[in-house]
Amino acid sequence: MESRWNYREAQAYLKDPLQLRVYTSRLLGQEPALVSYGGGNTSVKTEVQNIFGETEKVIYVKGSGWNLATIEAEGFAPVKLEVLLRMAELAELTDAEMVHAQRAAMTNPYAPNPSVEAIMHAIIPFQYVDHTHADAVLTLTNTAEGEERIKEIYGDEILIVPYVMPGFVLAKKIYDMTREVDWTKIQGMILMNHGLFTFHDEAQASYEQMIYLVSQAEAYFFKKGVWDVAVQGEAQEDLTTLAHLRKEVSQVRGQAVLAKLDASPEACGFANLPQMKEIATRGPITPNHTIKTKPIPLIVEDNLTEAVQQYTTAYQEYFQRHDDGSLTCMDLAPRWAIWPKHGMVAFGDNIQEVNIISDIANHTVTAIQRGEALGGWQPLAEKEIFEVEYWELEQAKFRKTDQLPFAGKVALISGAASGIGKACAEMLHEQGAAIVALDINPEIQEIFNQPDQIGIKCDLTNQEEMEAAVKSTIRHFGGLDILVSNAGIFPKGQKIVEMDAELWNRCVEINLTSHQRLLQACIPYLKLGIDPSIVIIASKNVPAPGPGAAAYSVSKAGLTQLARVAALELGADGIRVNMLHPHAVFDTAIWTDEVLANRAKHYGMTVEEYKKNNLLKVEIASRDVAALTCAMAGDIFSKTTGAQVAIDGGSDRTV
Repeated sequence: MESRWNYREAQAYLKDPLQLRVYTSRLLGQEPALVSYGGGNTSVKTEVQNIFGETEKVIYVKGSGWNLATIEAEGFAPVKLEVLLRMAELAELTDAEMVHAQRAAMTNPYAPNPSVEAIMHAIIPFQYVDHTHADAVLTLTNTAEGEERIKEIYGDEILIVPYVMPGFVLAKKIYDMTREVDWTKIQGMILMNHGLFTFHDEAQASYEQMIYLVSQAEAYFFKKGVWDVAVQGEAQEDLTTLAHLRKEVSQVRGQAVLAKLDASPEACGFANLPQMKEIATRGPITPNHTIKTKPIPLIVEDNLTEAVQQYTTAYQEYFQRHDDGSLTCMDLAPRWAIWPKHGMVAFGDNIQEVNIISDIANHTVTAIQRGEALGGWQPLAEKEIFEVEYWELEQAKFRKTDQLPFAGKVALISGAASGIGKACAEMLHEQGAAIVALDINPEIQEIFNQPDQIGIKCDLTNQEEMEAAVKSTIRHFGGLDILVSNAGIFPKGQKIVEMDAELWNRCVEINLTSHQRLLQACIPYLKLGIDPSIVIIASKNVPAPGPGAAAYSVSKAGLTQLARVAALELGADGIRVNMLHPHAVFDTAIWTDEVLANRAKHYGMTVEEYKKNNLLKVEIASRDVAALTCAMAGDIFSKTTGAQVAIDGGSDRTV
């Protein structure tokens, strides 16, 4: 491992201890082998002036929820140093009391909660303190004779702290152990099954000491010839089984989850090891990971339902073995799975959770292989793992169950580069869904370009492109729950007698046939969705066609009839199919200022009068249609299918 310290970059921060702390924290966070997603914490001690002009000592500690790789100054919680040091002297303190006391000692009430390890940072008598969950060090602590190996590598330069559960008890343990320690004679501190601390009065020295100590551990693995891990060639793809697996896990968890497949050579290499099942289920790198991942993964077998049921039964028994009667059992669903011949799968109700779990899983399988080769993978005992998973602080979080309505759901929206489709995609995402947005306009790839917002350029009249887009949806998120079939065109007006054959065929192909093909491609996955729903965006022209709009009106009427038949066919599979008939939605691409002005003039109205030419005298916007689309896809319409709902402000031609 090499130092990322850059002297030129660092010059900008040398005069401000907190900014320098931000800089070196990011250096740590950007090294995957040091910090799995969101892990680790850092601090800096300094002096500030309070509102009375008095100087007081504070420690800026990484705040809860912040990622070291991207942390800003506001991600550090300023806590009065004296209070933390006095807390360390207390004989006992619950972790809830500790968190409350730390919060009360903050000098900025708007800062995030300080790390639960703030007291440990305060105890260490140096200005800068770095703490990571370095893979190489943690792997050593999870092997037979791990402590002896650490002594072999570091000698007396490292203080070894036996495993103690995080929180006040651990802080107290370190306080008691270090009262007589000459800190100048130790280079770092290893907490067994927890992580590595380094410290110094210079930020660069503390950071580079971390790099040096971890490099020594890595060199030990190279020396023993146990650094390499298994890799496998191209994975097998089975999107239908992936969607089925996601459904099984979602049902056990009691909510929809995303499922991210890792089919990398490393993931497949581990999944295909002959001894995989035995070594993968011994336990995690550190109990802290169980808060996100649970103690062990699901092993995917041929019978998915049976495999998930066996996992849930085993988890329930694990809980019952250690529950003292005061705890609430969390859901029984796995957070990640190992799938022979395919790789690994992470499950979560949002993309951030999925990425965290996937990241931890990757670190875990690497550590397991190296630890097993070094002398045997030997994590902590089950009881100690359980104590962290059911920590009182985590139980408090567990009781906070507020969620967005579409959390964990996957939505596919066609015609999403502008207007109604774009508004539907945005609102579904705002309400928690991961979305895949399709459009023939290449700008779709930039409009929706986030981990849980995928834009795909797709000509829906091209069968191959459309099928590839649907498969890409499953690859990204594991399944499909909501289809908003919206793509369409409004051609120039032509009377029937003047109808251009090419215009007619193009309108029918886009407004009707492409929707049928999209339905055909999506239905197999929707059958494996969670409370699956299809919303068809039709038109007011279905019940009230206009002269000169035969191609558009007929194609939209055909689309409505297609949706009605789909409702009849798919009801037995629990798939709801409902239709919306918007009218006069003017914030779409077809309604330019010129077109609006001409239409208003034709009817002898101002533009504003024309926009509100309905019974309620209201203007209909794309987001109004999107809101109704979300309602149709959600709980409000959970027992409705085959419905046709107008959103037009009321029309005297249809009422």
